[in-house]
Amino acid sequence: MIRLHRPPCPDARGLMRDYKVPANKAALRAASHDKCMYCESKISHTDFGDIEHHRPKAKFPHFAFSWDNLGFVCGRCNNSKSDKWSDHTPFVDPFSDDPSDHLAALGEWVFHCNGSERGEYTWREIGLNRPELIERRGERIKAIRDLLDKVARTQNAALSSLIVRELEAELLDDKEFSMVCRAAYRQLRRTT
Repeated sequence: MIRLHRPPCPDARGLMRDYKVPANKAALRAASHDKCMYCESKISHTDFGDIEHHRPKAKFPHFAFSWDNLGFVCGRCNNSKSDKWSDHTPFVDPFSDDPSDHLAALGEWVFHCNGSERGEYTWREIGLNRPELIERRGERIKAIRDLLDKVARTQNAALSSLIVRELEAELLDDKEFSMVCRAAYRQLRRTT
């Protein structure tokens, strides 16, 4: 999970009667880089994506049409989170919180930062270490590792520069699992 920035609501009038207004959903999708705001899986190439109520509308009906309560998520995270909520340890909200204060990556795995009950509640309840996520994150980390290895082996400065640019592009916010990939990159850089 990475820090996200919520844009202004494109259709505030429409939001008052329907939280699924297409322009609003598109803005949330763009704000999350077409990734689930929780697990960072790319969504639109395989699914339509869901509008998530950070505070569940079943428990907080007065927030059902609040722009600050909405996000773009995959169906798996939406179903896992469902109507769960803890006032004492609310889920990490990447639009309001800096997820790095609560969550950290170690290899393919996402864990809570020491002492962050919110981080632990988030990764456990939403299921941020589902086997499919672990597998896909491992593939992305391998790609990062392969690019780092190419840079280390390449003798041609121009070619090395191109590979470095490709590697940097793979770590941008719009790439799938960018939090995990950046953590792996930092770790791999220390070992090479």
